[in-house]
Amino acid sequence: MTSDGRIRVPRDLDAVTTIGAESRGPIDTAPVERIWESVRRWYRAGMHPAIQVCLRRDGEVILNRSIGHGWGNAPTDPPDAEKIPVTPATPFCVYSAAKAISSTVVHMLVERGAFSLDDRVCDYLPNYTSHGKHRTTIRHVMTHSAGVPIHTGPRPDVTRVDDSEYTRDQLAAMRPVYRPGLLHMYHGLTWGPLIREIVAAATGRSIREILATEILDPLGFRWSNYGVAEADVPLVAPSHPTGKPLPPAMAAAFRRAIGGTLYQMIPYTNTPLYLTSVLPSSNTVSTAEELSRFAELLRRGGELDGVRVLRADTLAAAIAPVRRLRPDIATGGWPMRWGTGYMLGDKRFGPFGRDTAGAFGHTGLVDIAVWTDRARGLSAAIVSSGKPGSNPDPRLYSGVLSTISASIPVIRPRREPGRSAAR
Repeated sequence: MTSDGRIRVPRDLDAVTTIGAESRGPIDTAPVERIWESVRRWYRAGMHPAIQVCLRRDGEVILNRSIGHGWGNAPTDPPDAEKIPVTPATPFCVYSAAKAISSTVVHMLVERGAFSLDDRVCDYLPNYTSHGKHRTTIRHVMTHSAGVPIHTGPRPDVTRVDDSEYTRDQLAAMRPVYRPGLLHMYHGLTWGPLIREIVAAATGRSIREILATEILDPLGFRWSNYGVAEADVPLVAPSHPTGKPLPPAMAAAFRRAIGGTLYQMIPYTNTPLYLTSVLPSSNTVSTAEELSRFAELLRRGGELDGVRVLRADTLAAAIAPVRRLRPDIATGGWPMRWGTGYMLGDKRFGPFGRDTAGAFGHTGLVDIAVWTDRARGLSAAIVSSGKPGSNPDPRLYSGVLSTISASIPVIRPRREPGRSAAR
């Protein structure tokens, strides 16, 4: 293992860069290359074995590139390991970026009458009543205000992650750390099991099946569901803890929030058990290109290529702010706004760079994001395989985000013929 937890950065970055199909129609070449150069600077820091970026503007793919290696160049790999370059088609686990997809499924089901956001969770999970949890609504879960941001009680048996009866018993036994609805605190891991079991109880169908049959299959997606078939596990490039381990106090907080440090948890997320499970909070397997296309569905108000998933008014309600700009554990303490399930951008702070007040989407564990910024006509995704603990320069990733927003201007509405500009 390298002493500082970094990858071995190749001298020739072009040799480990793959450019997918791109269009130059809606934007000049210079802004695209400026964005890509910011990605190259980020890669040179040595925290990510692989990075993918895909940007669409007005539906046209203007940047679809990858840099680095999917296999063979992790900090723990020996120097002579076989190195397999990443391509834009290489799938990765994108962790909590899954929540953008799951939120879309939930709002679709609400629109179709499967349940209401203001229904109580115990209407569908009858044993979810102890310790005052009978007050919890589905809206509380979706807005991370259900009072169970961490799993309380005995450590769950991860080998039973897909066992619904066991999961429901575990959820029923949890003791809220605050009264449901009292405040917002990011439910990083408990959100997914709750959503999975609510959907299954309300519809009689797996959320994986619903996502496949109602959205992914009609739109021709290859990936982007929760986990993969067992035969596809070898195709999923692994993620890797990088950098130096967190200081003890931060490591303790991380263990409390997600059950372990990055160096403990990430190897588990590369296992067949994790990659074949159904975790709507955290185990979507996708590519930046597919995530960007999913963001395009949202940019277009819930319809893509003739497939209507949501009405525009349903989506508008879902992204209406329900929480003001405040520090948030989901972004490492940076201020953020929330809709109902979706993270929202902001003028100064936010998960999608500066000057992104109209953007929405979701981030994934350490330097992963999917979002749409309709003011720019932008549908975007970034996927990276490194999980830095003590990151020496987190500004490089945020610099990529802000370079994107600075390089792709807001689209000004066209003035109607015969009308003068407002004075």
